[in-house]
Amino acid sequence: MGGKALLGLALLASSGGARALAPIHDPVALNVGINCQWHRSCERRQFRAMDDARQYIARVHPPVWRIHLCNRNAARAASRIDWVGFDNCIRNTRLKRPPRAR
Repeated sequence: MGGKALLGLALLASSGGARALAPIHDPVALNVGINCQWHRSCERRQFRAMDDARQYIARVHPPVWRIHLCNRNAARAASRIDWVGFDNCIRNTRLKRPPRAR
């Protein structure tokens, strides 16, 4: 009985660490993982592009219409974003503001 209790405590103690690493609890990691089909090199490229895009937006402050346009362009599905595509789009200075919808 003591061995089972010790095993139960060990599993309980280690479950917090496993939960912290589980991508299901991190929507960004889950999004990138699904987009990349869990290939590490693709995931690294996506996370690097996400960080680069964030730093660029914080430094340059592009117009809001450009951010919305790039979000639409980089969307793979309702909640899935291709960060490499977004980063390339947000830096494209030749983009023109789309006409307003009526």
